[in-house]
Amino acid sequence: MAVTILSAQNLVLPAASLGPENPLAPLRTQREPHQVENIADLPDELRENIEYGRLHSPLPCLNQDGYDRTLAETSLPALVLENDHLRATVLPSLGGRLYSIVHKATDQELLYRNPVFQPANLALRNAWFAGGVEWNVGSTGHWTGTCVPMHAARVEGPDGTSILRLWELERTRNLVTQLDFWLPADSEFLYVGVRLQNPSDVEVPAYWWSNMAVAQTPDTRVLVPADQAWRFGYGSRLDLIDVDTDLTYPMRHPQAVDYFFEPMAEERSWIASVDGSGAGLVQASTERLQGRKLFVWGQGDGGRRWQEWLSPGLSTDGYAEIQAGLARTQMEHLKLPARTEWHWMEAYGRLSMEAGAAHSEDWQTARSAGAAALGPVLDGLGDRETAWVGVVDAPPVERLAVGSGWGALELARTGWTVSAGTPFEDDMMTARERAWLPLLEGRLPAVDGVPDGTLVAWRELLEAAEDNWLVWYHRGVARHYYGDVDGAIDAWKRSGEKAWALRNLGLVTGDLSYYEHAVDLLPGLVPLVVEAVAAALDSDAARAERLLEHAPDDPRIQLLRVRHALDTGDPAAAHDLLAAGIQLATVREGANPLTDYWVAAEQALGTERPVPPQYQFGMGGI
Repeated sequence: MAVTILSAQNLVLPAASLGPENPLAPLRTQREPHQVENIADLPDELRENIEYGRLHSPLPCLNQDGYDRTLAETSLPALVLENDHLRATVLPSLGGRLYSIVHKATDQELLYRNPVFQPANLALRNAWFAGGVEWNVGSTGHWTGTCVPMHAARVEGPDGTSILRLWELERTRNLVTQLDFWLPADSEFLYVGVRLQNPSDVEVPAYWWSNMAVAQTPDTRVLVPADQAWRFGYGSRLDLIDVDTDLTYPMRHPQAVDYFFEPMAEERSWIASVDGSGAGLVQASTERLQGRKLFVWGQGDGGRRWQEWLSPGLSTDGYAEIQAGLARTQMEHLKLPARTEWHWMEAYGRLSMEAGAAHSEDWQTARSAGAAALGPVLDGLGDRETAWVGVVDAPPVERLAVGSGWGALELARTGWTVSAGTPFEDDMMTARERAWLPLLEGRLPAVDGVPDGTLVAWRELLEAAEDNWLVWYHRGVARHYYGDVDGAIDAWKRSGEKAWALRNLGLVTGDLSYYEHAVDLLPGLVPLVVEAVAAALDSDAARAERLLEHAPDDPRIQLLRVRHALDTGDPAAAHDLLAAGIQLATVREGANPLTDYWVAAEQALGTERPVPPQYQFGMGGI
């Protein structure tokens, strides 16, 4: 008799440490590469969605940039759903990542399963890792919860099998995010029910993309029901083009590129990545999730370098991503009304079709064959969603993992009503969240420690609270978040001689003396020193040199020493530092300072030594 088993296991693999959060308030979001310069030329709906809802700061979340690149065997908690056909592995402590789907009859891994856990600087909070299926909610850019725990529990499914439920509060939008993994006993497909709840009394921007990493080879092809796609090639333009044969083969692209496929009203929503034999992963969904995308790193040196950076020791041809979203592109946000929820059903499994059809030069033949092979799954998705909706509010039966207490804290402030299926209970709060409870009674005790990420939505409570340095600090951050820069500056000045407030003053006013004073108080805080030196290099090389004299030993500091050497006319020193090797763990997608500085040093020296391969992070290849 077929059965489905839900079990808690340990996944052991080489992993880097995430390290501590950055305590400096992220007053601005990291540079997001998806800026559209030809927005005036786009259709009205697309243009309006792009102009709506962009996130300017990840607050109340803090940045995660304390990770390293030292891999050590590490045991990660995993939750596994398994029947006779599939084995699906979910990582509740890392944003609920669907790490693996194995098709048991063929022993085929349907996803790109990263053999290591290595964070890199690609997310809204910096830390992100490659592989599996990422659930991307909140705003353009990998979501704030991609490297943090989610709540997890067992729920009774509509067919008597166990559903694995994950949920958490997405803190930048205050959306309750729910994922229900359902593997019926006789099913060859894993079903994932997704629900976004907006419990507030205001409309909020909504964003969702399910990002699937799939292994690529020269004969890997992506199939999708679309004849056109919006091309975004890191040239800051969205251009509508026809889908041709080369576009659908990930390894035929020389540079990194996004293709957002234009939905066709008469077609149902799915996307697949198949190998030379016509077999591979397929994802399908009910109607609400209409967007589909292909992302490739490209075959240039930079694209290959990025994949090796994300998967140290990479010995394959790497991976591409096929994705599914609420909107047509990832530059868009949609309007989720107050006290409203959206839900949909996704299906993940193995597609197997005749190789000749899968790789036909006639695009209509290829994608029609894919739809035909997927037909029974597409036909049954609506019924699966209806059955799931019958248990979507069912309370958890057994708690399997604990996320954060931020949801419970927000309910204590707002009294919002959320589903019994996604409970945020008082015992979920840790000391970190409980430290904010006194603010509900008009006070926030000052302690001589590191201030937490400001709860910017609590601005009115902060303004009404009893005065002390910590309250003034948080008032300033909240005022700045909502656009009151003068009020923020006044609040931070009232906070007194505290490094945290002084840093904010330095960042916002541009007065380097604030930065210098902050560094004097906290000389060992690397993110602070990095900011201070970078700011000084923009206007005062001598001050930057003084700050560098006693700076901590860190790759980010070494990079600034390179820049200082170039700015002060010493390209030989810059070259020597680069030649000695700088492993910048937090190098950013779309930015390539290591190559830029190498080239600048070579030009100043009148030499033409090639850029070392380890520095080639350019998205277009070098």
